[in-house]
Amino acid sequence: MYSLTFLGIVSCILSLLLTPQVRNIASRFGFVDHPDHDRKIHKAAIPRVGGVSIFVSFVAAYGLLLLAGLSAGNFVLSGLPFTLRLLPATVVILALGLADDIKGMPPWQKLTGQVIAALLAWAGGIHVHAIGGHAFPTVVSFVVTILWIVACTNAVNLIDGVDGLATGVGLFATVTMLIAALLDNNINLALATAPLAGALLGFLCFNFNPASIFLGDCGSLTIGFLLGCYGVVWSEKSTTLLGMTAPLLALSVPLLDTGLTIIRRFLRQQPIFRADHGHIHHQLLSRGLTPRRVVLVLYATCGLAAAASLILTVTHGQFRGFIIILFCLAAWLGIQHLGYNEFSVGSRLVFGGAFRGLLSAQIALGAFEKEFSSAGSIDKAWEVLCRAHAQFGFSGVVMSIEGIKRESGITAGWQVRIDFPAGGYINLVRDGVITSRCVAALPFVDCVSRILPRKLERQDLQAFGITVSAPGDCIDPGNARGRSNVTEPARPTESGALALPRLPDTIS
Repeated sequence: MYSLTFLGIVSCILSLLLTPQVRNIASRFGFVDHPDHDRKIHKAAIPRVGGVSIFVSFVAAYGLLLLAGLSAGNFVLSGLPFTLRLLPATVVILALGLADDIKGMPPWQKLTGQVIAALLAWAGGIHVHAIGGHAFPTVVSFVVTILWIVACTNAVNLIDGVDGLATGVGLFATVTMLIAALLDNNINLALATAPLAGALLGFLCFNFNPASIFLGDCGSLTIGFLLGCYGVVWSEKSTTLLGMTAPLLALSVPLLDTGLTIIRRFLRQQPIFRADHGHIHHQLLSRGLTPRRVVLVLYATCGLAAAASLILTVTHGQFRGFIIILFCLAAWLGIQHLGYNEFSVGSRLVFGGAFRGLLSAQIALGAFEKEFSSAGSIDKAWEVLCRAHAQFGFSGVVMSIEGIKRESGITAGWQVRIDFPAGGYINLVRDGVITSRCVAALPFVDCVSRILPRKLERQDLQAFGITVSAPGDCIDPGNARGRSNVTEPARPTESGALALPRLPDTIS
């Protein structure tokens, strides 16, 4: 036990000593994060390669324990092969993050590097063998392991948006895994987590608000990667239905934030890797919380998640199911409290009947576009418009072409006007009553504005039996191809309406 204490204390002291040195070197060489008054709200440039001090402290703690000549050294040596097998993969992920901090890398290169590191971890013995008591075939185990490690790696990286947040979340998860390792007598996991916990604690003294150094990608990616690997080792001790549930709960805050980010960006049709202001910490900041209070709130959430995961480790039977249900309910309430507009709109679409209305409107729009495109004359096109406009929330339609004006329905209200390049227009009128048919109003307007102008080009007008003469040209009523000429103006009738000249119904 005192060997674990030695590892934790030594790594913490090393982190306290090395972090200021790394900070000074980073400042000297310009490896700093500049504020942009958008997502980066710190006031001055801050060094961002703090992960280097964490990694060096983590590795050096083992070396000092072995050099100390303590009897515990032999005990530690028996557990070191696990840590050494992970060392190449950890170096790869550290180098990847360091390259991104110094030069910057496109997302696909970072993802490729993470997959390579996960492959090395697989080669080092990190395997998700089963979930729910069901053993995986080798191929499935390989895919699930890679996905899990990459997901954890990015989860900690994405949540690193407020001073001390990613470091503190990583510390909570690491300590949780250390306690679980002691409860399960998992020596390998205990030896791996103790120095990481100490290194994170020492670094947090410089990274908590107001931070004088940032983790950088070299730190957040490394922490997430190691925690993903440690979570697999934690689950290997359990062959029960809930084997992977405890690691999931311990890492629930960063994983939940990552899941919400992917869903939000998918719903908004935004690139998955593009940064935005929609993370959990951004939502809390938008509610008026200070950065320090945001971090403390999320620390408390991590503490509750850690307690739940440890309870799952030491309990059995139906009580486990109750803990999971309670935790899921709390997570759902928390998401509702954050006020994500994407999910409220999505729930109304799916559960409020709006989805069926939207689907019906899109089907109606498709049918209208097909019928409108195939209309063989102006009269037929007008008939289609008269029948269809009410389906899309419009109370009336007015069409004026070559001085001939037609009206249908209620024409008092606000209007959407479509002007045609060759002259003429269409007004689509709304009387102010909002109905569910409005969801396709704009696509309907777009459809009309795309199709009708093409019909009204000179060649299409001629196809409809209308000769359009250029200014100053003579109009020949008896044109050789037998087409009608639109020259007669509209005449008022006894009722006051416009009597329109008859247009041919067929294409000549």
